[in-house]
Amino acid sequence: MRIIEAVEYQGFWGSIGDLIWWFLWAFVFFTYLIALFAVVGDLFRDHKLSGWWKAVWIIFLIFVPFLTLLVYLIARGKGMQERGAAQAREYKAAQDQYIKSVATSSPAEEIAKAKALLDSGAITQAEFDSIKTKALG
Repeated sequence: MRIIEAVEYQGFWGSIGDLIWWFLWAFVFFTYLIALFAVVGDLFRDHKLSGWWKAVWIIFLIFVPFLTLLVYLIARGKGMQERGAAQAREYKAAQDQYIKSVATSSPAEEIAKAKALLDSGAITQAEFDSIKTKALG
């Protein structure tokens, strides 16, 4: 007669230690992916680097990813930061310009626009007075 030992099924994780290791490796993996996407984004943002050098970096990122990522961050990290800051300044300037273009005009301009609408017959005298009151108030 054979004696068969019953193994209790403990789920995906055998213990709390397995759970902690899983979360640690998940964190490392996601951190690696974020750094990888940042490097690839920086490669295409750098206009001083030729297309051939970009291709070489990409090939090395494919075949020796972890080492290439570390070398890139060490060798080109400062330039990466400068390009990121320059892009942030460009976005801010574009955003400020857009906000100024759609912002409310001065009260005199509002009244002048309303007067032109009144003269063309698009609005009534009561509507003109309402717009004038809002612009001055």
